[in-house]
Amino acid sequence: MGYKKQCEMVVCADGFSMSVQASERNYSTPKDDVGPYLEVEVGFPSSYDFFLHKYAEDPNNPTGSVYGYVPADTIMLCIDAHGGMVGGELPPLVKTEIDEEHEQQ
Repeated sequence: MGYKKQCEMVVCADGFSMSVQASERNYSTPKDDVGPYLEVEVGFPSSYDFFLHKYAEDPNNPTGSVYGYVPADTIMLCIDAHGGMVGGELPPLVKTEIDEEHEQQ
């Protein structure tokens, strides 16, 4: 596949930010440039995050680490925990039952 542009840094209401990327070159599932994605790659969050921590390549360096194959549900939990997304963009994520239940409430 061809070149896929990077998504802008996700910024949350409390100031937390992270890069969320998915493509044939990222740690994402599926490995393509189209999606939607079950798992994505997170890079260099602005601070430690409980939901992301177990996916860190280097758990001792939470803000300097890459986080591979992070489930879409975990991305949404992380964003919600930081007050919601106020800027940036996400690659297309697979809708899950958890997401659908949350929207109906």
